[in-house]
Amino acid sequence: MDFRDLKLWKIGISLVEDIYRITRNFPDFEKYGLGSQMQRSAISVVSNIAEGNGRGSSKEYLKFLYISRGSLMELLAQVEISRRLNYLSEQDYVDINHKISSINKMLNKLIGIIKKKNRE
Repeated sequence: MDFRDLKLWKIGISLVEDIYRITRNFPDFEKYGLGSQMQRSAISVVSNIAEGNGRGSSKEYLKFLYISRGSLMELLAQVEISRRLNYLSEQDYVDINHKISSINKMLNKLIGIIKKKNRE
């Protein structure tokens, strides 16, 4: 299956777009700090899903899904920091958290499916 057909990846790409839109409004001194780090974390989530999908083995796919999940948790921490610094509106905070939660659930489900398939 093409990774671009995965609902997980589609929501991830939407999250990347949201992060870029939001970080554009960060203070200038954060554009190469927290804003840039958030962009890289969001990109890492979808990039690792894509790379793992293209590796051709379940073991490699799992490895990259775990990396993707780690990047997602890194982004979650950065979103929390942004909120505490009042860089995010409440609505953006809620929307981003919803997407992160959805992606995390889908990643965990996909990881579980692949692990189960490997045991069979």
